[in-house]
Amino acid sequence: MNRTALSLAAAVTALAAITGFAALTTPESGAGAPAAAKAPARMPVERSSLLCPAPSNSEVAETVYTSYTPAGAGGSGAAATGDAAGQAELKPSAATAETTADGKKAGAPKKAPAAGKPVLTLNQPGKPVTAEADGGDAPALVGSASGRLAPGWTTQQTTKVPAGGARGLLGLSCTAPDTDLWFPGASTARQRADYVHLTNPDDTATVVDIELYGPDGALKSQLTDGVTVPARSGVPVLLSTLTTGPAAEDLTVHVTTRSGRVGAVVRSADEKLGSDWLPASADPAGTLVLPGVPADATSVRLVAYAPGEDDADLKIQLASPTGTITPAAAESLHVKAGMTAAVDLKDLTRGEAGSLLLSPSQKGKATPVVAALRVVRGKGDDQEVAFIPATGPVGERATVADNRDKGTTLSLTAPGGAAEVRVTASAGTEGGTPVTKTYTVKAGTTLAVPPPVPAGLKGSYALTVETVSGGPVHASRMLAEPDDGVPMFTVQTLADDRGTVEVPAARQQLSVLVD
Repeated sequence: MNRTALSLAAAVTALAAITGFAALTTPESGAGAPAAAKAPARMPVERSSLLCPAPSNSEVAETVYTSYTPAGAGGSGAAATGDAAGQAELKPSAATAETTADGKKAGAPKKAPAAGKPVLTLNQPGKPVTAEADGGDAPALVGSASGRLAPGWTTQQTTKVPAGGARGLLGLSCTAPDTDLWFPGASTARQRADYVHLTNPDDTATVVDIELYGPDGALKSQLTDGVTVPARSGVPVLLSTLTTGPAAEDLTVHVTTRSGRVGAVVRSADEKLGSDWLPASADPAGTLVLPGVPADATSVRLVAYAPGEDDADLKIQLASPTGTITPAAAESLHVKAGMTAAVDLKDLTRGEAGSLLLSPSQKGKATPVVAALRVVRGKGDDQEVAFIPATGPVGERATVADNRDKGTTLSLTAPGGAAEVRVTASAGTEGGTPVTKTYTVKAGTTLAVPPPVPAGLKGSYALTVETVSGGPVHASRMLAEPDDGVPMFTVQTLADDRGTVEVPAARQQLSVLVD
């Protein structure tokens, strides 16, 4: 053997020591042929983040936080929700005061608990835990979960305000941070006080741009430099201060970040209709589902926006308990590019719960849109409002926390094919045994039912919805809590919790080292 061969053998031996024996074996499929790639495996996520905005500025507000992770995800870890202004280096007056377009503080700053002290801690999957906060000083919350508590982790923020301009039952599934969010259904009308709440989970400040689009297009903005959201803090911004233009009944709010990410949600308060949270719509798409319009809704208003360069012509349908029908009030909606369109859907439900379906009027001509519903229950002075944004399908699994033994309604919609759905009620926060029930949802219908309740329930519980077969399925939960004749309620949509991610298979390959 000559010197060159010996040198090459030595080099291969050294590489084998570094990269492992598997990289030196001959592919079974033939000389020089790569081994067949394995399909990516689905693995539980190892970390989740959630952001909860400051719940209210009312001194009579009563807020309950409920945190839950479905059982059976595997792994190990702990989840905690901590105060957004709870870090020693943050200033609560700058981090949580209401902010106007010129950067001035429009309200008193929130008070912060002791730095670093969790408001709520979850130690095990399968059992929800709660915490309470009273008054208007509760700040925004930043949360994280790891290990076995990360997959499917959810936190519900439910606030009851019995009196005042922000009266109502305000419910929100705390949101994951994002960089690009759409909120059709907001307003700068005189009777409305709408704030967009921005929460920054990261250790560096971020700048957020807020754009408003009305029936005639983009509104001229006073916000030239964006809104700076300090590290690990929350900032509410009053929408009416962002523009000098006339008040707009229907608006679409677009929130983007120049760097980093934020949690964003709109808190809407109407002098006559009460208040609730308006979460972001699903990403722009040609077909949208808005699930869970209550059977006794007295007013339903659809707001849509087309973010692209093309107009959208939308067919409006209602998935009722018996099938898909076209509402008599409006069969279609034309949405001009870059503009917000709205329509009142009078007598939409006719006493039966349903879900709104939006699709292209012409097949093959799908223009992406975002959309949301403003839903009112009650009459006269006893009215209450809630919002239902377009939402994605349940997918493999979705969860909503803070369900009660009375006043909870689960809506399941199968806009395409029939589906079988498994619903699991968790143990209660103070006791109870989990139960599971399977439902069949017919194609093109909405099934609205009181969900299963844990045996021996004490406290509140979580609902986990899983698609067994068929579908896709879209879902929402209505929580009703009447108060002094006012039918207070709130609706939370359920979308895939993305508790698992695809992890591609990897193998060592020496060929990348050979010319």
